[in-house]
Amino acid sequence: MGYSVILRFYEELNDFIKNYPCKEDILFSFRDRRSVKDLIESFGVPHTEVDLILVNGESVNFNYIVEDGDRISIYPVFEQMNITGLTRLRAIPLRQTRFVLDVHLGTLARKLRLLGFDCDYRNNRDDPELAEISSNQKRVLLTRDRGLLKRKIVTRGMIIRNDDPQKQLAEVLDRLDIRDQISPFSRCPACNGLLAALPRTGPLFEELKSHIPPGILKRYAEFSYCRSCRKVFWKGSHYDSMVKRFQSM
Repeated sequence: MGYSVILRFYEELNDFIKNYPCKEDILFSFRDRRSVKDLIESFGVPHTEVDLILVNGESVNFNYIVEDGDRISIYPVFEQMNITGLTRLRAIPLRQTRFVLDVHLGTLARKLRLLGFDCDYRNNRDDPELAEISSNQKRVLLTRDRGLLKRKIVTRGMIIRNDDPQKQLAEVLDRLDIRDQISPFSRCPACNGLLAALPRTGPLFEELKSHIPPGILKRYAEFSYCRSCRKVFWKGSHYDSMVKRFQSM
């Protein structure tokens, strides 16, 4: 049996569409029954990028079986519009501040950690492990690989479109609308552990003092340390420029 439907992809979902007009109705024909999730992903759009599907004006979930003549509207994450009462595609909102990043996004992971976001990153993980972490720990999976986000167990994810790490950072902050959750210098950029103030006296300072160069120890009065890897931090020459950058965000 043949099926013919009309689809419309909205806003940034059009970035994934090739060989079809963007931001216009698409008349599409196919054979055999299929779910709306399969249909959407056949256009190259990962299901993790979709937050609402309307079929003939009614909200549906990914399991909906497409019928001949359906008119299907597919929307990305909503930042401003209130869609209370409609069928959201996941019980927990797509936007979460806990991330897991693929092996190609190490610099982005470091930048997000500097802003205080919980980022699970290692440079030796394969796709199945990344998908498992995202699913089990409810982390947003950041990747440049569309195929990775098409794995069924991944319900929270985002394709990173830019090559430049600074632009990647702005992309994540803007698309997930999380600038108000920035907490600079609260997390270790190396290991993701939480930072705490390091008093200048006491056994803890004596334990970690050897990690601080003598010149730095004389020049600076305030230090912090990572509770996980024990790395010590201070407000060096780059600190003021970083603060200005964070303030602009």
